[in-house]
Amino acid sequence: MAKTGANGGPTIETDAPTDSSHEGRQEDTSDPIDVLVVDDHQLFRTGLADLLSEQGLHVVGTAADGATALQLVEEHAPDVVLMDLEMPGLTGVETTRRIAEIAPRTRVVVLPVDACEESVVDAIAAGACGYLLKGTSLESLVAGIKAAVAGESLLSAGVGAKLFERLRADNRRTAVEQGIYNELSQREIEILKLLAGGMRNAEIAQELFISPHTVRSHISNILAKLHIGNRIEAAAFAIRNRMV
Repeated sequence: MAKTGANGGPTIETDAPTDSSHEGRQEDTSDPIDVLVVDDHQLFRTGLADLLSEQGLHVVGTAADGATALQLVEEHAPDVVLMDLEMPGLTGVETTRRIAEIAPRTRVVVLPVDACEESVVDAIAAGACGYLLKGTSLESLVAGIKAAVAGESLLSAGVGAKLFERLRADNRRTAVEQGIYNELSQREIEILKLLAGGMRNAEIAQELFISPHTVRSHISNILAKLHIGNRIEAAAFAIRNRMV
């Protein structure tokens, strides 16, 4: 699991599958990253859009509310949506949930003022791939956007713990999840349990007496079989299915 960085925000670890079916786009690409900025404060969203454009990102539009954001997502299918959480009408959490339904390839990154907000956990549960604090540097923000496009998770240990605690309270396993679970090998299940327990690749390798490269390969296979984009979603699957 990603752990909290020195500035209080999340650090990143990824195990994206290497096959072409993976939803996350590789960071190194000739095409600009399409970004939608959603925030009800005009000065903030327009200022942020201008700064991102100056950094070489392609801002497809800005939205002051959830309804407009959904319309723009349908029109432009952006790679990343930077999502405010507190907005009039549709909240950022509900808008995130709907984007996950209508545009599953679009990565939503929420922009809270404080990572301790309960709405951050709500947004992750709704389908966001992580968060970046509004006070983060422009350099870190751009790096986070590129990481999200590459299929990585932007999540601190504190937020992850709250999310997993909530998931543990929900013991429902759908028929689809049961079928996917049955496709995993015993080794993959073992690694998934350790991943969900918060271990990083090097720690899993040490625990199982295998190389970190082998761990990464197994996790890539797990993500492909579960049809999900990152290790946080994999950990959520494990917790929801009472594997840890």
